[in-house]
Amino acid sequence: MKELKDLEDEFGLSVFPKRDVMIVKGKNSKLWDSEGKEYIDCIAGHGSVNLGHSNPEVIQAIKEQSEKLISCSGSFYNDQRALLLQKLLSIAPKNLKKAFLCNSGTESIEAAIKFSRISTGKTGFICAMRGFHGRSLGALSATHNIEHRAGFEPFVPGFEFVPFNDFEKLKEKESGNTAGIILEVIQGEGGIHVAEEKYLQNVKTFCEEKGILLIIDEVQTGFCRTGKMFACQHFGLEPDILCLAKSIANGFPMGAVLCSEKIRVPTGKHGTTFGGNPLACAAAIASIDFMLENDLAKEAKEKGDFLVSKLKEIFENSEKVREIRGLGLMIGIELKEKAKPYINELMKNGLLVLPAGSTVIRLLPPLTISHEELEKVVDILKKVLVK
Repeated sequence: MKELKDLEDEFGLSVFPKRDVMIVKGKNSKLWDSEGKEYIDCIAGHGSVNLGHSNPEVIQAIKEQSEKLISCSGSFYNDQRALLLQKLLSIAPKNLKKAFLCNSGTESIEAAIKFSRISTGKTGFICAMRGFHGRSLGALSATHNIEHRAGFEPFVPGFEFVPFNDFEKLKEKESGNTAGIILEVIQGEGGIHVAEEKYLQNVKTFCEEKGILLIIDEVQTGFCRTGKMFACQHFGLEPDILCLAKSIANGFPMGAVLCSEKIRVPTGKHGTTFGGNPLACAAAIASIDFMLENDLAKEAKEKGDFLVSKLKEIFENSEKVREIRGLGLMIGIELKEKAKPYINELMKNGLLVLPAGSTVIRLLPPLTISHEELEKVVDILKKVLVK
């Protein structure tokens, strides 16, 4: 396996900060490396494997569809695409009537930017500090983190940033040329910061008054992760554009942009070669069916409440932990020091977690994780963080 690692180092651009582990197998909430070591996975493909690794229903759907048709241009009608569009809009906020299917979260943001400009005739956008929306140039223009942005200037013009949850600062940035406001309901990469309900409702009212489109990025929070099908549903929020990806097809590459009737995109103004291909659509249909049939939103809420209560009980008087926050099974443990050494130590003890900024440990397990495995997660966190 060292030879394979060397090959990846030799021929792959080193854009990822690699951990010295080769993952070769996964089943539900467990992963195994090339040496046979077992891990509890609280990364889940950065929140894209909500149904667990190697989900049997999704695998079966992919197998069956791969024997029929893999690729089909959007210039033709397709049965799987039609069925997925219907299913997606049936579970979405009721004001969303149309959808565009793409391949990733950053593509969904790119489409939202284009759709907003052509629908309003305006060019400006207001975004939140600490917000993350992707790494392509348009999506990066809406992303605040200087580490992600450095070296890629100049960005797409017209993007302004304001503090998250500060409605007064947001109002000040409205210029009369603001096409859209782009927000996450929970800032994932930015540290697991949850939006306040009053803030979201004020922003929605403001958008309606000013003719601004409200764009909600649920690339990571979507599909039951937070205890609702979509995080905006916790707050009764109906965005004009809802950006989705990650677990829409349980990690199979796919994204979607759900749009209200305010969005008008003329034929020929946008497109995609692979977006909405039959294979991805079949995987997404199977994924959504599994979520609904197994009430994964309820599972995420109950398991998230259990995990947070256990963590708060352990770390209430911790010298290392500043705060525990989140919603459902999207949880952040903010430390009083750098998180990276602890993330590495957790991995040595068989637990895979993510950072969310320099001081936050992020937990994004599959929603199908068992209570027994959650107990193990707590035990490992306690072992590493309580010393």
